[in-house]
Amino acid sequence: MQHYKDSPKRSKTDKPKVTMKSAFKTIIWPRRKLVLLGLVLIIIRSLAGFVLPLESKLLLDEVVPNKDYNQLYILISIVITAILVQAITSFLLTKVLSVQAQYLISELRAQVQRKVLSLPISFFDNTKSGALVSRIMTDVEGVRNLIGTGLVQLVGGSFTAILTLVILLRMNVWMTLFTFIPLSIFGIIALKAFKYIRPIFRARGKINAEVTGRLNETLAGVRVIKAFNAEEQENIVFEKGVENIFQNVKKSLTATAIMTSSSTFLIGLATTGIMGIGGHYMIQGEITPGDFLQFTFLLAFMVAPIVQMSNIGSQLTEALAGLDRTEELMNLATEDEQEERTIALETLKGDIKFDNVTFAYEEGKPVLHNINFEAPSGSVIALVGSSGSGKSTIAGLSATFLNPDSGIITIDGQDLSKVKLSSFRQNLGVVLQDEFLFEGTIRENIMFPRPNATEAQLQNAVKAAYVNEFTDRFDDGLETLIGERGVKLSGGQRQRIAIARAILADPKIIILDEATSNLDTESEGLIQKSLSELTNNRTTIVIAHRLSTIKKADQILVIENGRIAERGTHDELLKAEGRYYDLYTFQAKI
Repeated sequence: MQHYKDSPKRSKTDKPKVTMKSAFKTIIWPRRKLVLLGLVLIIIRSLAGFVLPLESKLLLDEVVPNKDYNQLYILISIVITAILVQAITSFLLTKVLSVQAQYLISELRAQVQRKVLSLPISFFDNTKSGALVSRIMTDVEGVRNLIGTGLVQLVGGSFTAILTLVILLRMNVWMTLFTFIPLSIFGIIALKAFKYIRPIFRARGKINAEVTGRLNETLAGVRVIKAFNAEEQENIVFEKGVENIFQNVKKSLTATAIMTSSSTFLIGLATTGIMGIGGHYMIQGEITPGDFLQFTFLLAFMVAPIVQMSNIGSQLTEALAGLDRTEELMNLATEDEQEERTIALETLKGDIKFDNVTFAYEEGKPVLHNINFEAPSGSVIALVGSSGSGKSTIAGLSATFLNPDSGIITIDGQDLSKVKLSSFRQNLGVVLQDEFLFEGTIRENIMFPRPNATEAQLQNAVKAAYVNEFTDRFDDGLETLIGERGVKLSGGQRQRIAIARAILADPKIIILDEATSNLDTESEGLIQKSLSELTNNRTTIVIAHRLSTIKKADQILVIENGRIAERGTHDELLKAEGRYYDLYTFQAKI
């Protein structure tokens, strides 16, 4: 399978431009044998198509005047054979090229999806998931016109038009040259139209992605929309999106209509002229009615591919516009492309150290300032502080979702920025406050990180996370379908499934992001038990919302305004009567 190669990174203002030359090298040339077969088939079909117009002269000038039935039967047999050849070659063209085109689309979709999943978290933070779905599923569809019958018909049509032109010139030079005037005008109009249409098609892909992205968000957030009675508001937003699509399509339809109407007028003009000139030559006895009929048939053979080529040209323009956007995505830098990431962790203890780490989401606006702390293997480090203080950013840096602007984060003494991400993340487990569950069964969600886990390993994780406490009450047990994002389960049940998933993954490092917030007391108690199983002998970084849950942490870091304001154990910080003391006593009163 021919892969897009990641070319040198472009600046944001340097938009990629897929040309027929580059598309030929990456898409068509690797499939040259199939394309060549398609060209042979379409040439055979074109040659078979010449039989009817060529035999029409024989019918009018010899068979009919001489009342030669034997010759008529032979002529009919030849024409039927030619039609059969055309039908067979048309079938083979679809079978060979159209099927291959659809296979290529599936290959490209898989490539693009693989590329998207290799991109850093920051890319997804700035891109709508619905827009990405559109780019993966829709933008690559245009290649069917490159490897499918579109391009082959373009080449085959050119062959037919040129061969027909040679025959027409041999029949009557002046009648042939007369047709060139309107056809030349049509060619100029078509070229200008293609140049105008391509940016429209490219913009359409972006608009479609935006509208699809918003629609996905609307459907995912339908409960919030209904809760705030905001249906009409969302309807207005969507209507604006589809109006933008309509305006874009209207522009392309206008350009296409200009081509179609101009071709109709100019070809009609050429046909009318040929009637006049041909009529004159027949009156003068310079050509026979058979000659005129044959010339008219062949003229249609030359004009039809030209008109068809204008339609195919429009399809190829749309295909290249879609590939523009696909290549733009394929040229983005992946997480593992950094040349400095050369260290593969063979074994991992789990010692994490932050050394003067500073980080900013926007240049010049740091959210963390010179963070220093150590998390020895097997220890529990709790991060507490007010909202927006930088706790989640520290967790994101620990999970390699973010990279520090300055300072060093080490894992077992190795600079984390030089470690291959796959070798680190296979030892990492993450449990979030609003954990994501996939549509499917409870079993499938727990086994997600280790689909080949044994039944015993699965049951150990289920019991350790107290998932069996509620699945035993379900008719289908672990085979219970949970709906999209686990909508059929309570918050506590979803959290326990997420913890069971992390236990089954058996990581050396655990990141817990407020995993017990917003839960009822009973659920919190069970989850605390399952978290104890999860964090046992694992390096754990906990973002704590309820301070009562981190009394046993080896070290508590109080984060304020991107800095470590206090550090120590629960008892030490209470004795200090500082910021932690204020937060804890405030929660205790509540």
